[in-house]
Amino acid sequence: MIHSDNDDFFEDSGYIKIDRYNQERTTKIASHYKEILNEIGEDTSRDGLLKTPERYAKALQFLTHGYDLNAEEILRSAMFEEEYSQMVIVKDIEVYSLCEHHIIPFFGKAHIAYIPNGHIVGLSKIPRIVDVFARRLQVQERLTNEIRDCIQNTLNPAGVAVVLECKHMCMSMRGIQKQNSVTTTSAFTGEFANDRTRSEFLRLIAADLYK
Repeated sequence: MIHSDNDDFFEDSGYIKIDRYNQERTTKIASHYKEILNEIGEDTSRDGLLKTPERYAKALQFLTHGYDLNAEEILRSAMFEEEYSQMVIVKDIEVYSLCEHHIIPFFGKAHIAYIPNGHIVGLSKIPRIVDVFARRLQVQERLTNEIRDCIQNTLNPAGVAVVLECKHMCMSMRGIQKQNSVTTTSAFTGEFANDRTRSEFLRLIAADLYK
């Protein structure tokens, strides 16, 4: 059951912050995280950490709320019949996710295209489905495929192209500690298996048409 925690309300400024979370889940996660903090040598009774386990529990639920969403339903909610049959690209979509191996963030951009085959979808739904899959414990390779497959299976377009460019904090903050490395993954279906179509997509996502 989802509860609203309206703990930040400043009427004069018009600012309202509402956190939505599962209270039972929050309590369980917070209790475990308090133990973890104690195990690494922290004092969870000190002022700065008193509410940290609860904050972490709420943050983790937000960062993984994609498990509670259905990406195909989101796309179907804004599908429209349309005879347009040229490439549709939404690029530079911000991506924030958690690596499932270390529960450390990776982030970057997604570039997505599809070629309609009788149906188009509201443009805002493309970034939304990126969030649905990114807000789960992930690896970049699977995230790329899940976005591609969702669009292909739901819209049945003539082709789908997905490219993700991400930085992984598990490589920057720990392990090999290569701060400037970027990982690129791609996935294609249909018409994008054609070299000419794929090359046009890659050229367009690399171009800065607004300069």
